[in-house]
Amino acid sequence: MNSLDNMNIALLEARMSDEMARLIRRHGGTPYSVPAVREAPLNSASEVNTFIDHLVQNKIQVIIFFTGVGVATLLKEAEALERLPEILDALCKVTIVCRGPKPAAVLKRHGIPIALNASEPHTTNELIQVLDTLDLQGLNVALVHYGERNAVLTQNLRDRGIASLEELCLYQWLLPEDLNPLRTLVRDIIEQHIDAVVFTSQIQARHLLHIAAEMQLADQLITALNTRTIVASIGPTCTAALQDYSITPHVVPKHPKMGHLVLALVAYVSSGARPSMRHT
Repeated sequence: MNSLDNMNIALLEARMSDEMARLIRRHGGTPYSVPAVREAPLNSASEVNTFIDHLVQNKIQVIIFFTGVGVATLLKEAEALERLPEILDALCKVTIVCRGPKPAAVLKRHGIPIALNASEPHTTNELIQVLDTLDLQGLNVALVHYGERNAVLTQNLRDRGIASLEELCLYQWLLPEDLNPLRTLVRDIIEQHIDAVVFTSQIQARHLLHIAAEMQLADQLITALNTRTIVASIGPTCTAALQDYSITPHVVPKHPKMGHLVLALVAYVSSGARPSMRHT
């Protein structure tokens, strides 16, 4: 077998669900899209206004961006405040550190230079490593979070003796408004109607297991994912979240990207391996 051979592949991705579905179809699989997360913007106009003030007044020397969504949301808020030219100009004058290629790509589209970018697999660990090349002591640092606060990096920054830390949370990760598709997916996995589940973020794993727990089916779901259904994880952070629930992925690509993840899944299926054959 050198394709996904009409296997039913559950996709929990929300923002790029169409792209993921196309990749699965291209390799002969049948995508079953059940978004597990929605990104809800927070009412942060006041915080963004203050943030821009501090940037313009040179009260921030270093900014750390986690995600492309975070950058895009910040610039959208600035535009709504009619301060987009101000923030774009100010961002060019500070040291910018990114966790990976997605925030860097958004910034570069606006001509904003990136000083440092974390290496693969673009986790908090790699971000901390790249920050080790900077002397942050006595500097004012800003941190633009993703859908929740990253307490590990926040504490790491404070331990470096920075003068101040300004944090922005512009959106939050929430469950979908309609939970029925996720509930159906839990039952479908347990009843062996799904051949593989593809996780592209840690919050997808947490939300799926949260729904299963509410249904009092968490143990059955975990057993199914470990012994009958192929589990594909995009990278270390996602894998760690799954392992917190005693789920060990069968497929993890060398590079934490969707295309590599699908290719790794195809390779696993083509090898003839099955979850029940795995020794844990």
